[in-house]
Amino acid sequence: MSRTVTLVLLDSAGRPLGALPPFGVPEPWWQEAGSIVAAVRQRHGLEVAVLRLLDADRPAPPGGHVRYLAQVVDAPAVPLEPAGDALGAPLEPVAVDLAPHPLRQPWAEAGGPADSVAWATGELRRLGRRVSAVAQQRTWNLSAIWRLDTDQGPAWLKQLPPFARHEPTVLAFPDDRGVGVGVDLPGDPNSLINGPVVLAADGQGRMLLADVPGEDRYGAGEGERAAIAAEHHAVQLRACGVVGELVAAGVPDLRGARLAGWIRERLAGHDVSAAAGLLDGLDHRLRQVGDCGLPDTLVHGDLHPGNVRGGDGRRTVIDWADSFAGHPAFDILRLTEDVDADAAARLVDAWARRWRADVPGSDPHRAVDLLRPVAPLRLAAVYAMFLAAIEPSEHPYHVHDVPAALARAAAVARP
Repeated sequence: MSRTVTLVLLDSAGRPLGALPPFGVPEPWWQEAGSIVAAVRQRHGLEVAVLRLLDADRPAPPGGHVRYLAQVVDAPAVPLEPAGDALGAPLEPVAVDLAPHPLRQPWAEAGGPADSVAWATGELRRLGRRVSAVAQQRTWNLSAIWRLDTDQGPAWLKQLPPFARHEPTVLAFPDDRGVGVGVDLPGDPNSLINGPVVLAADGQGRMLLADVPGEDRYGAGEGERAAIAAEHHAVQLRACGVVGELVAAGVPDLRGARLAGWIRERLAGHDVSAAAGLLDGLDHRLRQVGDCGLPDTLVHGDLHPGNVRGGDGRRTVIDWADSFAGHPAFDILRLTEDVDADAAARLVDAWARRWRADVPGSDPHRAVDLLRPVAPLRLAAVYAMFLAAIEPSEHPYHVHDVPAALARAAAVARP
């Protein structure tokens, strides 16, 4: 599957120019911008920054014919005219709504990418690193990502919406209790977690990250997932002692009964009839989870192998934007949800043995069983939060996720 892309262009001052002819890119995922930028450079000799999704010919990703708004980065050597671009391709006149929207992210506005890259370049210069190339990688409502090549290796600029701006706090949270955990972590040795090193953050959603060598571990088998779970257990065990400090620093607090209220608040206005019984009994279920005796900790929130990067036995957990303070079982449930039942059971058994050894008298297996339907219910609330915080043109990314997650929760909750 691939995408057909139509790019509506703004000039370097933010004025509308027209649309380039449609072209194909290999990745079907709408948020991937790198191949769009490269194709426009190759076909038309233009440097552009993709700003945001305008519309698509299908209700949700992936694939299809997708229209984006983009901005020419610099005035081209041959000025663009409505009749053609710098290499003579016709620019089709097109009406596009450029009115501001209160939920639009800064990187989706004309001039926004340039401002963010200028900030990152300045921070790298302050760190003594010279930038030789900048490449936009991704842009959508959850993040914008650029790669910056420097004379000391790559760095990554990531920009986040308000509901995810605690990620740099989590990544840089100091570890004052990490002696003797027995795990060789490849990230910042002074950080609580095994994550990318934060080089700079502006407190407004921009952060600059050191490169993490290796590959994303999509498709990892049972053995590698077992290693991920063991390493993550050491992080969560340390975080148990500082969970209150993490919350005070801005990490979302979904501990115990707070989770039920948080879920209901975000799902208000959505059709929750599929999971009505689960929601009605949620407070009682969470009290039962509390009786299982496991401590609250830092939860990654999306611990699948694609959010683990590495190779040669060294792994770094990336993308902590969904993290929260809560029950550790949510992460093992996410890590095992796409493997066969026997492998999942073995991974959960190993996870439970570690927690029983560290918290004698606890009942990790019962906690997992009780939270199994709550995990997709929480995801439904997360997707609802996304929808409430993004402009309508971006809704196709998530509009079907809420009912799908509610249906999964209801299916798991059935006796």
